[in-house]
Amino acid sequence: MTGLMGIGTSIFLIALGAILTFAVTATVSGIELATVGTILMIVGIIGLVISVMFLMRADRGGVVARERVVERDPYADPRL
Repeated sequence: MTGLMGIGTSIFLIALGAILTFAVTATVSGIELATVGTILMIVGIIGLVISVMFLMRADRGGVVARERVVERDPYADPRL
């Protein structure tokens, strides 16, 4: 479930960064909101890529096929 939470957080960061970069026109002294938004989008994209890589890696494990060997008890009476 961690991968899904990472994807959700990454999408949130990308959306928040896009809002700060493209939609907010307010100014704050000493802080460029467009720059903060761009940084958040980049961090969100990196987080999304890492989360997807971990999910793909976890799915790759799969089931290992093994031979099944059944041994009979050599001392059992076959007529029973």
